Amino acid sequence: MKLAVVGGGSTYTPELIDGFARLRETLPIEELVLVDPAEDRLRLVGGLARRIFAKQDHPGIVTTTSDLDAGVAGADAVLLQLRVGGQAARAQDETWPLECGCVGQETTGAGGLAKALRTVPVVLDIAERVRRAAPDAWIIDFTNPVGIVTRALLQAGHKAVGLCNVAIGFQRKFASFLGVTPDQVHLDHVGLNHLTWERGVRIGGPGGEDVLPKLLAAHGDAIADDLHLPRTLLDRLGVVPSYYLRYFYAHDEVVRELRSKPSRAAEVAAIEAELLEMYGDESLDEKPELLSRRGGAYYSEAAVALASSLLRDTGDVQVVNTLNNGTLPFLPDDAVIEVPATVDASGTHPLPVAPLDPLYSGLIANVTAYEDLALTAAVHGGRDRVFKALLSHPLIGQHEYADALTDRLIAHNREHLAWI
Repeated sequence: MKLAVVGGGSTYTPELIDGFARLRETLPIEELVLVDPAEDRLRLVGGLARRIFAKQDHPGIVTTTSDLDAGVAGADAVLLQLRVGGQAARAQDETWPLECGCVGQETTGAGGLAKALRTVPVVLDIAERVRRAAPDAWIIDFTNPVGIVTRALLQAGHKAVGLCNVAIGFQRKFASFLGVTPDQVHLDHVGLNHLTWERGVRIGGPGGEDVLPKLLAAHGDAIADDLHLPRTLLDRLGVVPSYYLRYFYAHDEVVRELRSKPSRAAEVAAIEAELLEMYGDESLDEKPELLSRRGGAYYSEAAVALASSLLRDTGDVQVVNTLNNGTLPFLPDDAVIEVPATVDASGTHPLPVAPLDPLYSGLIANVTAYEDLALTAAVHGGRDRVFKALLSHPLIGQHEYADALTDRLIAHNREHLAWI
């Protein structure tokens, strides 16, 4: 089995490597190729990856290359984890929206649109090259904004599934609270990427007992603290929202906070510099503890499970980003939703979803419409398309803001927008 990781020079990659090494019985990799144009980073990350495999007696080989076509040739699965423009572009995404009083974040609002505009054309080019070099390969997308990027891939006819770590993070946390193993916890997880709610927590499978009310009663304070949302809100809703919902439920509070402290991008850039120095130490043969502050907890476990289901036809149930196809009847079939699905060699098959309260379906429908306009802008370009996407976003919605944000978005992303 051959896997390729596009964006393999990321400082996050050792988290993936650690998961591949520990879970080799689940996903028996014979060759792992790290692909990245940044050869200096690739050398450091590739060296550590080989040492991690060696320490854990993994029989697979790790190779590195800056040649995308050679790296993905013959792969069974290609994992995408790239950041067009790097942390510098992320820093801009997190700052210029604040000038208009709007949240600055890399996947939500105006910053998220900027990232989509930079990313979608690059990912579609990569996917076409994968299709030529490895026509049977599955593409597993970690690249944000996952929902929009996955929708772009699927609309272009690629064998693609999107993956996020929000659901597996909740699963692990809830399992710890409940004193059970993670595989016993099934989430009634529904929504769009970075716009989801846990409406139930079931023990033993989709039809098991819903223990969410008991969980909130016993651990609601801890859950609310993690989300930076008031406990009273969770009690009133009776669900656990993704922490990304804070940008919607407490937008103005978040803007005040973001204006008063350094950006998350600046924090991550400092962590990355320290990590790269550590990766250069040839005595290091495990992922360092500092990596946990980089973000992306449990991505490796989620990636291994998804790749194994697709390549070994296991039929496991996992939370994925996939085509709606009638699962949420108020959305178009080609919308990409984030729900539990059975995963096998033929792809993903969403489980039935109980009807949603208008409080949730309304916001999902609104953001889906935005994502449709965002994808159109990313594929076809044009100032008017960018403006319409921003105007449609529920965190923006006023024409003066949308105009001002359009000008700032274009000004900060000229080098990445072919249509300028």
